[in-house]
Amino acid sequence: MKSEDLKAVRAFVKQHLDGRYAELDAFEEKPSEVYERFRETGLANWWLPESLGGRGLSLEDGVELVNELAYGDAGVAFTLFISVLGTSMVELYGSEELKKRYLAPMAERGSFCATLGSERAAGSELGKIDTVVAVDGDELVVTGEKFFSTNTDFADFLLVVGRSAEDPEQSAMVLIPRDTPGIEIVKRWDVIGVRSSYTYQVSLKGCRVPAANRLAGSGLRLLEIGLNASRILIATTALGIARRIRDLCMTYAKTKPLRDGVLLDNPVFAAKLGQMEMQIDVMKSHLLRAGRDYDAVMASPDAADLWHRQGTLKSALTAKMFCGQTGWDIATVGSEMFGGLGYTHESPINKLMRDMRYISIVEGGDDVLRDLVFSRYVIPVPRRS
Repeated sequence: MKSEDLKAVRAFVKQHLDGRYAELDAFEEKPSEVYERFRETGLANWWLPESLGGRGLSLEDGVELVNELAYGDAGVAFTLFISVLGTSMVELYGSEELKKRYLAPMAERGSFCATLGSERAAGSELGKIDTVVAVDGDELVVTGEKFFSTNTDFADFLLVVGRSAEDPEQSAMVLIPRDTPGIEIVKRWDVIGVRSSYTYQVSLKGCRVPAANRLAGSGLRLLEIGLNASRILIATTALGIARRIRDLCMTYAKTKPLRDGVLLDNPVFAAKLGQMEMQIDVMKSHLLRAGRDYDAVMASPDAADLWHRQGTLKSALTAKMFCGQTGWDIATVGSEMFGGLGYTHESPINKLMRDMRYISIVEGGDDVLRDLVFSRYVIPVPRRS
């Protein structure tokens, strides 16, 4: 990626995120002004293709950008990149008219979209969704309750997965403009970490859209495909948080008295930070590799068909699992270095721990991903690598 883009993101982090731990950890009712400031960098929705007015940056570039954003604040990073889940599905499986009508304005305005999948009784088991998509002439009618959806209230449009009213064994992915009658925000979730993000419970009551707003293919399969990009970037937030923890520990160790010196001089501390640096290096290497794997598929003229056959990208699964688990190890070690202070709100380490935890929870907990790796990549021997 261009060095000026990386410099722009680092400048944004330094000017608008650094030193705002308490403010970004608060529960506010509106999106922070930081998202307006990020638009000024010209990098909002950086992955949207140039043909639609976007920057057309690769997912490997996205790893570099999210790494820097999450160093500043993981919740801000999450809000800024999670639209890739919805836009990638529209880019691959939406009509040309849908792309021009909905993705081009996102590229121009730096705005957001949201994806609505999970339900109260269908979190990781999306095959149990109750949301129904019914055909009524040349329209689709969508009714259901969605449990967790980020950016919904201020999104341009929603991507909603539901089962077909005509054939409950089939599923559909439907694009619904945010201003469609029948969309109700039930509440914003008061989450433990990444609190500068905005995740909602949403009710859909007879939302009507043109039949042409349905994306091509099985809704559940499309969601599985869309999750590849967002899982890699969620994993990348662990890298940014881990780097911040490392630096926070170093700053603290320079002044923390220990015996006849300071903590920085202690060989046990040095060994822990050396281990931490090794983990950070391996995390970044695997994330960049996962980004390249994703980009290789997207570069093909038959990307939509390739994704439909493959579904879940192995390196996306392993990156999210590894970075979530390794990041949690780093957060645990980091908090212990602060002693009792690390278990208070006096130090940012408590926020960083809570932010780190979401990585192994959202978009498939580790046990769900372990099962996917086993069923897709361990049992089929020819697909092992």
